[in-house]
Amino acid sequence: MRDLLGVSISEGTVHNIHQQAAQQARAVSAGMDLSAVRVGLHDEIFQGSQPVLAGIDAASTYCYLLAAEAQRDGDTWAIHLLDLKTQGLNPDYVIADAGTGLRAGQKIAWSDTPCHGDTFHIEQQFETVVNIWTRKAGGITSACEQLEARLANPRRRCDDRVLRAELAGLRPLEAQAHQRATDLRTLAGWLARDVLSLAGPDLASRQVLFDFIVDELRQREHADVPHIGTLRRALHNQRDDLLAFAGVLDLKLAAIARDAAVPEHLVRVTCLLHRKPPTSGAFWRDRSELYHAMGHKFYSVCNAVSQAMRSTPRSSSLVENFNSRLRTRLTLRRHLDGGNAWLDLLRFFFNHRRFARSRRPEREGKTPREVMTAQAHPHWLTLLGLGPLQPQRS
Repeated sequence: MRDLLGVSISEGTVHNIHQQAAQQARAVSAGMDLSAVRVGLHDEIFQGSQPVLAGIDAASTYCYLLAAEAQRDGDTWAIHLLDLKTQGLNPDYVIADAGTGLRAGQKIAWSDTPCHGDTFHIEQQFETVVNIWTRKAGGITSACEQLEARLANPRRRCDDRVLRAELAGLRPLEAQAHQRATDLRTLAGWLARDVLSLAGPDLASRQVLFDFIVDELRQREHADVPHIGTLRRALHNQRDDLLAFAGVLDLKLAAIARDAAVPEHLVRVTCLLHRKPPTSGAFWRDRSELYHAMGHKFYSVCNAVSQAMRSTPRSSSLVENFNSRLRTRLTLRRHLDGGNAWLDLLRFFFNHRRFARSRRPEREGKTPREVMTAQAHPHWLTLLGLGPLQPQRS
């Protein structure tokens, strides 16, 4: 301030301005009506060793919870969720990972609200296991290549029988490791594309495919209990939560079929059409067949299916994205922080900053609050009573 603007200001004054703005931000956030939130995304991040509880609206990305706490047990989550309930927050369901405290707190506060599983984390866990075995197979191959190089070295001074015996012992392990890595990669692809993808079969078919993948992992977990076994147990325990989105989508597709008076299997095929790239011949062939089967109803059905899929989130990746933007700011101005004041101000800023661009046309040029409430609001500095954008006072 002194060097750039020629203004002398003390750190205490900056602290006071910050605290006043944080109080105003907290008051504005506490007065928000959250009844428009239909799907909530919950997660936990850490500021050092301190957990930060986060919750956002899946449709608008409005952050309704951001609080640093000493612990993340069920009671802590329940207190925050009960406070949010007084603001009208009553979602149809919530998406979260398998955190025990998070889920326990929701059962205490919102016993009738389902908590769907987050597909992002389980796919990431599966990918980690695949990478572990890929690296393990690569390591054995490298060891074999080194032994072959030593055998091919004319200046070696050791018994060839020892090297050949060691190489012969590694060859079966190499084949097994590569085969297991290939199998795991195939299973991970099936899980992501055929079971947990939004455009897929009905819930009953997904459950059969899911159980098949779990059974295949069970046959291989003896080779790696810490990784494959842990993954298999996680999938087994979370099956119903992870596939809950499919039940929601099935109901929406059935409603579309009733409203349009078309067979439900045609609506399902329209959903599966979204798996194909529009530049492929298969896409246009299937699209043409659907048009001939449904006639002029095809366009309205296709639009309804697209909307149903957009409004059926499967993961908490949006809150993960929010956390990634937040993480770089958690340590800024920590000497100005008092309790959750800094987090309150950050949450207010993110909720009232307009999207310069977005893949969702309804978000572009609007703030998360405007998307959630469908009402415009003044600039965020004006709402805080700061800056030249506030109304002139007489």
